[in-house]
Amino acid sequence: MRNEAEVNRAIDLYADTVRRICFLYLKNDADVDDIFQEVFLKYLLHPSSFESDAHEKAWLIRVSINACQDLLKSFFRRRVRSIEEVTTEPFYLQEEDKGLLDAVFRLAPKYRNTIYLFYYEGYTAVEIAGILKRSENTIYTWLDRARKELKKQLGGEWDGK
Repeated sequence: MRNEAEVNRAIDLYADTVRRICFLYLKNDADVDDIFQEVFLKYLLHPSSFESDAHEKAWLIRVSINACQDLLKSFFRRRVRSIEEVTTEPFYLQEEDKGLLDAVFRLAPKYRNTIYLFYYEGYTAVEIAGILKRSENTIYTWLDRARKELKKQLGGEWDGK
């Protein structure tokens, strides 16, 4: 079990990353908050140490993705609908980013994750392959397909850089 200082340091460093990943999946601030707490509780209880900060961050990303997928697969989530479907947008978006984010949300999950990790978190294809447990060539293929789909959705405006 980790001490309070370690957990606070991790939250300071990785809170935005975990929240953004969760929002990509859940698109709901309440669910994002729940998963955020779950991820950092797992971090608190994780018995072993990490090789490096990069390993720690990759572990948190993987745990975040798994927790979001588990929530989306849960019986309750599949069977229950809210009375009001509320469209909420994250507070950290700027106006010009909303169109791109909407296009990213419309991508298949494997493409959405790959694009996010590559462009927003700055991971290389090799690192993404390790995080998502896929081959490096698969990641390159997914990046290429995701870029083409984004370009089609955005009317050819986006150049992939």
